[in-house]
Amino acid sequence: MADERSADVIRADIEQARDQLAISVDQLADRLAPSRVVSEAKASIRQKLSSPVGLAVVGGGAVLLTLLVVRNLRHSRR
Repeated sequence: MADERSADVIRADIEQARDQLAISVDQLADRLAPSRVVSEAKASIRQKLSSPVGLAVVGGGAVLLTLLVVRNLRHSRR
């Protein structure tokens, strides 16, 4: 048969596939490293918070928190 390959060719193909798999696993490990994931999440949050909508949300949350604290202080003094 013309499609028959020698054992040496098959071994070389397997070794090449193994090397490619090792490279892929290393790339995935780098992408999913906890420190990198945290770093990218922080950068994303900072970017979103620096937008006008993000600033409005943070400001609204701060106002709401302040109102709740004042309300609880008033209720605790009664």
